[in-house]
Amino acid sequence: MVRYFVMDNFEQIHDEDLGDVKISDEVMAICAINAIMHTEGVAELSGGIGDSISENILGKESHSKGVKVSQDEDGISFDVYVIIKYGFKIPTVAWDIQSNVKREVESMTDRSVLAVNIHVQGVAEENDNDKT
Repeated sequence: MVRYFVMDNFEQIHDEDLGDVKISDEVMAICAINAIMHTEGVAELSGGIGDSISENILGKESHSKGVKVSQDEDGISFDVYVIIKYGFKIPTVAWDIQSNVKREVESMTDRSVLAVNIHVQGVAEENDNDKT
């Protein structure tokens, strides 16, 4: 319940405790994926064995392929599995991913990002279409 008190042209809002807001791991992963895929040098996300089992045996496609989320009271940690485009410096791309994920998730959820662990799974080969 929200109560308003007006005192000398000053409005004070009193909120009672309404409870906690919980954001699912999948929503956190989608925020991270958005930041990752807008990072220059990222070719694609790479799913681990868990994603392969889900797709092949259970027939379910994971919306958070390539991103694993761990949440606790202190904040959120991410494990990101990526394939980097050929010709980009891996440490630079990894640093950019970490910065982008941290900025995106913290601005969207107002929660602290404790870690963004990057696992480079490979380098994408140059395509004939990519050459100029």
